[in-house]
Amino acid sequence: MNIRRMTVAAIAALALSLSACGSGGGSGDGGETTNDLTFGTGGTSGTYYPLGGELATIFEENVEGTTVNYVESGASAENLGKIYQGEWQLGFTQSDTANNAVKGELEDLDGTKIDNVGWIASLYPEAAHIIVREDSGIESVQDLKGKKIAVGDAGSGTRAISDAILDAANISESDYTPEITDFGASTDMLADKQIDATIFVVGTPVAGLTQLAATTDVRLLGLDEETTSAIEENSGAESYDIPADAYDFLKEDVPTVSVFASLVASTDQVSEDTAYGLTKALFEHSDEVTLDVGKLITKDSAMLGVGDVPLHPGAQKYYEEEGIDLP
Repeated sequence: MNIRRMTVAAIAALALSLSACGSGGGSGDGGETTNDLTFGTGGTSGTYYPLGGELATIFEENVEGTTVNYVESGASAENLGKIYQGEWQLGFTQSDTANNAVKGELEDLDGTKIDNVGWIASLYPEAAHIIVREDSGIESVQDLKGKKIAVGDAGSGTRAISDAILDAANISESDYTPEITDFGASTDMLADKQIDATIFVVGTPVAGLTQLAATTDVRLLGLDEETTSAIEENSGAESYDIPADAYDFLKEDVPTVSVFASLVASTDQVSEDTAYGLTKALFEHSDEVTLDVGKLITKDSAMLGVGDVPLHPGAQKYYEEEGIDLP
């Protein structure tokens, strides 16, 4: 095993370096393939980081000659940016963020077209969780006007969905105070009444919320149909219900929106054979994932959210062999 944790620099520095690289192609050092893979995940309180650790183990044990170092990160945009620069080779990303990135429409990456990333698979739906304290008096998203809200970490796909939710609720940037932080920090701040709400896009259920609810009375805000329709029209998200059995404090399903967590790889540094092996190992050993989202990882749903993101040639080879319909 050669799995280790790393904490990376802020997304602001990444955006500056991407800008310096220009918008045509990778950063220049991504031409050689490697089997020593760095895997960008997310914050330690979400689903990406522990899932990345489990997948890293699966990949190392089942793709011959491959080592996988999984790293903590700011998630989607940072992972894509690091792959573009040739620093990392694998990464988790929200499907909407990946689609914006390949089209050069991701503000976090300064509009750079990420043209060296290939789709491996959609993994599971990620639901927007809008969390407030039970004693806050906040009953709806519209009540968040004038409040202090955690809207996601810099470089995360959560920020884009948070913006879409608040825009759809007619809450402009001047109508609230944003707190740019990761999910773990935001739950601590909510418990301590340092913020009024936190919005995060994560797999359901997420341990961070379960832990928060064990010590603090909280509520999940639902979205009405009008707000949901506006979000769907202006983002890559779609309507989704958080099931009542996801968290002990829920009494009924909570309507919200969802995107898809996906796995992508460098098309410069991850060879077709390696990507084929990664894709095969992902689906043949998904039953070894101990997290709840593991049971949602199936090849039949692997194309959900792919949109304009090109398939990695190795993944495409696997899906063609398995008879999966491709876009």
